[in-house]
Amino acid sequence: MKHILILALSYLLGSIPFGLLIAKWWAKVDVRKHGSGNIGMTNVLRTTGAFCAALTLIGDMGKGMAAVLIARSFIGGDTFPLVAGLAAVFGHNWPIFLRFKGGKGVATIAGLLVAYKPWVAAVLVTIWLAVLFASRYISLASIVVAVCLPIVLLFFGAPWLELLLALMMAAVTVFRHRSNIERLRAGTEFRFGERVN
Repeated sequence: MKHILILALSYLLGSIPFGLLIAKWWAKVDVRKHGSGNIGMTNVLRTTGAFCAALTLIGDMGKGMAAVLIARSFIGGDTFPLVAGLAAVFGHNWPIFLRFKGGKGVATIAGLLVAYKPWVAAVLVTIWLAVLFASRYISLASIVVAVCLPIVLLFFGAPWLELLLALMMAAVTVFRHRSNIERLRAGTEFRFGERVN
């Protein structure tokens, strides 16, 4: 019963739409009606600027971190905190508060990894920054990091169940970025530093 309650709490935490709430509170903007229409950090950045985007990033990462830490505190072990973190990611991607129309989960996965495997998170952040610096595409950096996640975990000797969950996270993340992939192919994808109204 305790496991189910923690998973439900993790999903509800993940469902909190920080990007939408922060943009409405600070900039009086509904990000769902601008840019890509996504509630995540990238669309908040392009529609409201760096301050709201930074707050959104902190909030979305915090959801993943909180889910892992709560599960670790009340249940312990290695696998269940990761599953709880995944529940937060699914909450972010398909939030009950927004009729299951959410973000893409990258920041929440990052927060999950910071709490669960900090060294893995550090490697992936380095890769993300390198791809972003080279291309100026946040979406491309996120897709590359998603693909690299199970590879980096394998390098660090993760058990098979952890690798399986990482493959699921990677697949979901790439799937959620399918519209970005189309825009990358068409050359119309948002570049870091651009702003739309």
